Amino acid sequence: MIGKLKHNLLLGCLVLSSISVLYLGRHAMECSSSHAGSDHSHVSSDSAIGGHNLTAGSGGVAYGKDTPLIFIGGFPRSGTTLMRAMLDAHPEVRCGEETRVIPRVLAMKQTWSRSGREKMRLDEAGVTDEVLDSAMRAFLLEVIVKHGEPAPFLCNKDPFALKSLSYLAKIFPRAKFVLMLRDGRASVHSMISRKVTIAGFDLGSYRDCLTKWNRAIETMYDQCLEVGGRCLPVRYELLVLHPEQWMRRLLRFLGVPWDASVLHHEDLIGKAGGVSLSKVERSTDQVVRPVNVDALSKWVGHIPEDVLKDMPLIAPMLARLGYDPLANPPNYGKPDPQVLDNTRRLQKSPEGLDPS
Repeated sequence: MIGKLKHNLLLGCLVLSSISVLYLGRHAMECSSSHAGSDHSHVSSDSAIGGHNLTAGSGGVAYGKDTPLIFIGGFPRSGTTLMRAMLDAHPEVRCGEETRVIPRVLAMKQTWSRSGREKMRLDEAGVTDEVLDSAMRAFLLEVIVKHGEPAPFLCNKDPFALKSLSYLAKIFPRAKFVLMLRDGRASVHSMISRKVTIAGFDLGSYRDCLTKWNRAIETMYDQCLEVGGRCLPVRYELLVLHPEQWMRRLLRFLGVPWDASVLHHEDLIGKAGGVSLSKVERSTDQVVRPVNVDALSKWVGHIPEDVLKDMPLIAPMLARLGYDPLANPPNYGKPDPQVLDNTRRLQKSPEGLDPS
């Protein structure tokens, strides 16, 4: 009974948020139309939410349903923060910190959709899929637009949001998705060693965490393949070994012009128009450094022997993603000279390198 009450309250909040966004969008349009000759809107009104634009910042940049949003996701500790920091270094892209609320709201929507009884009750109340989609779109766009500065390309990085990749692709038809992939053994070791808490994961068991890593990454990877050319899987190891090659490929995929600043994100941290980092995100202390390879094989020697022996059965997604489940240590490849130089300089620095 309490759970249903919470669902209904949250649904009410979503609907109220949607109404607020539509009102603000209408108000923004009315204000802009009162200034003859001004052309601030970058999205036509018939393609925005509910026929209206959502305007952010003094520049009057308008966002809507057809805004080419960028969603970055993947399993935690898979390089999602590094990817968003590198994109944030681009002068035309703004990602910002994790919102945390977006994956929670998407998970709630999934719960409603999976429950036949709940869907029947919502339909009976006139809260159809179309109504919910409109409310979800408005809510998500409000959060993405308003939690940072306006930019030509807006990006969201909440790792588990891509568990709902197919749904996001449906409600944002021009959005593109970047799925970060990393050797699950490395992701899980990093999560356990840095005590990154995820609901349902037993940080005292590599077997449990790897089993659940497999399930989560399979869900996201299958949806990435399902939307075809709108989702680009990026292996963390290849990104740090060959950053320029992969960032050039990524920006072409996103339709964003090349800018070499994406290769030097560390120089723009905390600067206006640069990279803003959260004090509470676990990866913040790592992305302040230039791209390096020190963390690639830190998991070696830490996973119990019985788990290593059963790895092909525990985590079959390793082989599917191109990793050798029995390689210990693995051979991820040879780094570019600049990356190797970064790593050597950091190893000699007083601060050293992070253990995971």
